Amino acid sequence: MRARTLEDAEQGMEHLGAFLLLWTGVSCLPLTEGFPKCTVLQFVCANSRCVSLSSRCDAVNDCGDGSDEISCWNCTNGSFHCVASESCVSSSSVCDGRPDCADGADEQLDTCTSFSQAQPCARSEFTCTNGQCVPNSWRCDHSSDCKDGSDEEDCDHNECAVNNGGCSHTCIDLPFGFRCDCPKGMRLVQDTHCEVVDQCLDADVCDQICVHSNGSVVCDCQDGYQLTAGTGQCRATGGLAHVAVSTQEGIKMMDLSGSEERNITDKRLSPGPVSALNAHNTLYWSSPENDIIYRMSLDSGDHRPAVWLKASKGIVGLAVDWIHESLYWISTSTRALHMASLKNTKQRLLISGLSKPTAVAVQPLLGYVFWAEGGESARIERVGLDGESRFALVVSFVRNPVAISLDIPRGLLYWADSGLRSISRVLFDGQYRKTVVESNGYLDQPFGLAIFESRVYWSDQLTNSICSADKHNGTMLRVPQRLGSASPAGLVILHPLLQPAGHRHGLGYETVATRAV
Repeated sequence: MRARTLEDAEQGMEHLGAFLLLWTGVSCLPLTEGFPKCTVLQFVCANSRCVSLSSRCDAVNDCGDGSDEISCWNCTNGSFHCVASESCVSSSSVCDGRPDCADGADEQLDTCTSFSQAQPCARSEFTCTNGQCVPNSWRCDHSSDCKDGSDEEDCDHNECAVNNGGCSHTCIDLPFGFRCDCPKGMRLVQDTHCEVVDQCLDADVCDQICVHSNGSVVCDCQDGYQLTAGTGQCRATGGLAHVAVSTQEGIKMMDLSGSEERNITDKRLSPGPVSALNAHNTLYWSSPENDIIYRMSLDSGDHRPAVWLKASKGIVGLAVDWIHESLYWISTSTRALHMASLKNTKQRLLISGLSKPTAVAVQPLLGYVFWAEGGESARIERVGLDGESRFALVVSFVRNPVAISLDIPRGLLYWADSGLRSISRVLFDGQYRKTVVESNGYLDQPFGLAIFESRVYWSDQLTNSICSADKHNGTMLRVPQRLGSASPAGLVILHPLLQPAGHRHGLGYETVATRAV
C-alpha cells in the first residue's frame, strides 16, 4: 500500500510539473492577445468592436450585433425601456403597430396612452382615442387603423373644418374622410404637404447644372469640370482627388480608387471628424475623447500634427469655412455649435441647447451652417453664419443622422442615417427629399460622408470600409478600400474645386464675434 501511495505521489508531481510548464508557456503570451483594444471611454461589443459609451442603451444598434442595446436598465432619452428583455428601442417604434419588445410591451394600451401624452401626434396625423397616431388620410376609410377603432367613428364630420385637415394647401372633404390636393405645378408629399415640381430633380440625371426646356433636360457643368459626352456626368479637371480618413492608426490618405494608401500621421487617437482647407493644403481633425483640434500641413515634409486649438471634449463634427477662414465644430459635451477664426483661434459659441449633436457642414457662399442631431428630437437644421434665421430642414422620418455633406453645385444636403441605414438628400430649403442609398450591407455604422462629381462616399465602421455609390440613385456600389483592422471615422475629399472661390458673405468671423448669441 505504501509503495502504491509513493507511486501516486510521484505521478501527481509529474502532473503538477506538466501543469506548471503549461502555465509558464501560457503566461508568456501577451495578455491582450485576441482582445479588442478599446479605451476606457468605449464599450466592448460582443463582436469585439469598440463603440462610444454614449452609444450604450440609446436604441441605436451601434455594435451591429445589438450587444450595446441589451442588459439595459436605464435607457437614454429618445428610447423606450423593454423591461422583460432589458433592452431599449427607439421612441419612434412605440405604438407603431409592430412589437419591438420581446413581450410586446411597446404596443400595449397603457403604454400607448401614457406615451401619447408625452408624444403628441404630428399635424399630418389623426390622434386615436387611445393615443395612437395614424395618418390623417386613414381617417374614415372603412378600415380600422386605430386599435380602438376611433379613426372610423363620427365619419359624417367635415375633417377639413379643423386645421384644414392638416393639408398645406387644399383639403377636400369626402363622404368618408378627406384628401389633400395641390395647385397646378405642385405635387403632394407625405399625404399632406405640397411642393413645387422641379423637372430637373425629378429626372435627376445632371451632376451639376440642369436646364429644363420643352419637356426635356439639358445638362452642363460648372467652371473647372468637363461634361462627359452622352451623360450628365461632370468630371473635375486640375489633378486627381484624394480622400483623407481618420482611423485609430492615424490619418490615412488614398486616391478615390482606393490605391496608394499611406499613413500621413501615426498619431494614435480614437478616430473622429476631419476637415480641410484646400487652398492651404491643410487638414484639421479631432478625437471625441479629448478637447484638442489638430492641424497639419500636407505641404510639410514631416507631416507632424500640431495642436491648433484647445476646444471641448466630445467633438463629433468639423467643417471649414474656406471663404472667411473659420472652423465650425459641434460637441456632445457642450451640446452646442462652436466656431473659431483660423487666423487667431478666437472662439465663439454660436448655437447652444442642442439635444444630441452629431455632424456639421458649412456653405459660406450662401452664408449657411448646417448641423444634425440624433436622439428623441432627431433633425437637421440650418442657421446663418451670424447665428440668426434658424430653420429646420428635416424633422420627420429621420432617426440618427450621423453625418452630413453638401453637394454645392446642386444646392443639396446629403445625410447618412445609421438608424435607418440609408443615405438621403434634400434641398437647402427642406424641399425635394429623396432617399438615395438604402441598406446594402455597408451602411450599418456610417461615420463620414462626402460628395464629389457623380458619387457619394462614406466610411462604414462595421466593415472597416470606404464605400461609394451613384449620388442620384445609389447604384454602382463600390468598396474601393477595406482598411483591415483600422476602423474609419471622418473623411474628407481633397480637391480645389470642392471649395470654389467667391465673394465674402459679409458675415465672417469678425462680424459674428461682436454679436450676442
